[in-house]
Amino acid sequence: MHERAALPLPWLDRRGNVSLLKSLVFAGVLAPGLWLLFRAATGSLGPRPYIEINHQTGLWAIRFLLISLAVTPLRHVWRWGDLIQLRRMLGLAAFAYAVIHLVAYAGDLGWDFGKVVSEIIARPYLTIGFVALLMLVPLAATSTEGMMRRMGGIEWRALHRLVYPVAALATVHFFLQSKLGVTEPIVMAAIAAWLALWRLLAARIGEQKAGTLAATVILAIVIVVATGLGEALYYYLKVGAPFSRVLPTNFAWKTSIRPAWIVLGISLAVIAVAAIRIPIAARKPSRRAQAGVAAKPASGVSQRQGKAA
Repeated sequence: MHERAALPLPWLDRRGNVSLLKSLVFAGVLAPGLWLLFRAATGSLGPRPYIEINHQTGLWAIRFLLISLAVTPLRHVWRWGDLIQLRRMLGLAAFAYAVIHLVAYAGDLGWDFGKVVSEIIARPYLTIGFVALLMLVPLAATSTEGMMRRMGGIEWRALHRLVYPVAALATVHFFLQSKLGVTEPIVMAAIAAWLALWRLLAARIGEQKAGTLAATVILAIVIVVATGLGEALYYYLKVGAPFSRVLPTNFAWKTSIRPAWIVLGISLAVIAVAAIRIPIAARKPSRRAQAGVAAKPASGVSQRQGKAA
């Protein structure tokens, strides 16, 4: 009788050992939900608790989605192969928060599912967000290694490329529903554009070359400049503010924090970590090389034993 395989625990690595990295990230993806539960228990969610849950879970859904997409670029930029183990956890976290985001919206409408459907159909930003959630369903359902084996690597990868249009739709949804400010939506759009550009560059020159420090710096400069121009374009289209009034705010440090500053800070953090890790990774032998070194003494011993015999 074959034992039924247990689901892998999120804090264990592929060898079944406790991973500090995965444990920290697992705690990180749970933290926003636990904080919302605490606020609900203490009655501090405000006069419309479902709307607060809806807003917060939607925010974390798109954050985790973009972070999951950033795993592959960062894996190459930072020379940190173990980051690949985080992609599934982050993707499932994004899906879970997106589902709660929709459920909370239904709760705010008094669980009137007919009204929920009519609102989703009537409001374009809700339609876009709902389509993005529907597209996440097959990705979440096929996220296990067992499904990858059953589908085959080529078909599985083709299906999971849907995550890029999902990210685009989620970014548009987030931008359209933002009413109080557009700083974070612009930042999210800039990060999504950065990840898309990296993927296009990797497809053209290869992931290793796209992950060099020089390529990272060039992409960062392009995205920071594009973020400033994008913010100016938004205010020009929205309220008719001329570029000459909006663009200089990126150099006026007494004004509020601009989206381009946030993207610049993220870029500098990525580059700083890369500058530290690349020399370390260059000195560290690869696992394949370590396996080869470990195999040589054994073969040498066998040869000596053969001669002695």
